[in-house]
Amino acid sequence: MERSPAEESRKLICYQSLSSGWRRALEQNMILLITSLAKAQDCANALQEATAEPVQVAATLREAVAQLQAHEFSAAVIDQLLLDAEPDDVETILKHMGNAVPVYSNFAISGIERVSRELHSAMHRRKRELLVARQEAQQTLRSELKDTVTALLLSCEMALDVPNLPLFAETKMRAVDALAKEMRSKLAVPV
Repeated sequence: MERSPAEESRKLICYQSLSSGWRRALEQNMILLITSLAKAQDCANALQEATAEPVQVAATLREAVAQLQAHEFSAAVIDQLLLDAEPDDVETILKHMGNAVPVYSNFAISGIERVSRELHSAMHRRKRELLVARQEAQQTLRSELKDTVTALLLSCEMALDVPNLPLFAETKMRAVDALAKEMRSKLAVPV
């Protein structure tokens, strides 16, 4: 079944929504707290209140791996004491971390306020890093496309200068030239 241009346009807009793409990567909305502390849920509640993001608790590193495989997290707050107690599972955790920013803290000596500050700082830093990476990727793509569009415009000009060019070919070349000029103007404007 063939789709109309309007349907295709809606489909493209859908993929640029908040539920997918770079916006989703910047706005993942869950934190994983990895600690075996008896007051882990109190800590999770405090982190949730401080960050306004839901917090899930994993009492062991194996449970944390299962959570990391099942969900996407913006951050993983990891109790250093748990890492020391289960050193064989550390690599597995890091392998499954995905885009979650790791925040290591020793809950035995750090208060929840300090952990909250460290988490907020790490998440802010990660968002800045992702934004900078996105801007650099856009600039690289823009530069590469500008060279291609320039070559396309020159080719169109040269083709249109050919004597006795059939009218049909001239019409098509002018259409390609207009599209290339439109593309060039869009590339000149940073997104």
